[in-house]
Amino acid sequence: MSKGQKVAYIRVSSNSQHTDRQIELLKNEGIDRKFEEKASAKNTKRPELQNLISFVREGDTVVVCSMDRLARSLQDLMKLVKDFNNSGVKVHFLKENLIFNGEDNSMSNLLLGILGSIAEFERELIAERRTSGIEKAKREGKYTGRKPVLDYSQISELKQMVRNGDMKSKIARHYGISRESVYRYLRKDEINRTQRQS
Repeated sequence: MSKGQKVAYIRVSSNSQHTDRQIELLKNEGIDRKFEEKASAKNTKRPELQNLISFVREGDTVVVCSMDRLARSLQDLMKLVKDFNNSGVKVHFLKENLIFNGEDNSMSNLLLGILGSIAEFERELIAERRTSGIEKAKREGKYTGRKPVLDYSQISELKQMVRNGDMKSKIARHYGISRESVYRYLRKDEINRTQRQS
């Protein structure tokens, strides 16, 4: 049988996050193919994860920077590793320095369960702290939530205020947004106008 490929799975939770750190960690691993995803790991129904599952073949190795990049719940993590192994595919977690190859290794299975449980517990603690922090901020009147998004009429008003010479900081306070948001609305309008003229 020919030597299998090393296939990387790279994931961050949102479009605003970057995969650079994971790519850096993978650069010396001899990766043949990458599947890169910007999606929550609340379940396994992620496009690039499903593409990875369809792509890998017996003899391949799936390389992931850490367990929490592959799955957030212990149940999903263990099922994914088991399914890969049942297809003859190894799973290598770099951070944990563990390779799962499907052999009936009690120690490996124990480590997968323990480390997966710890990662899941840590995420739950972070979520609890975040919720607790928001509740405390609300009680103290410091929580503002997400910044408001202006509708079409408000944007028109904002532009008129700018034309009237109102200060950007005053406009920002009026709408409850940052000065940068004011500039962003103005830039967006400028881009749209340029596109219409071209």
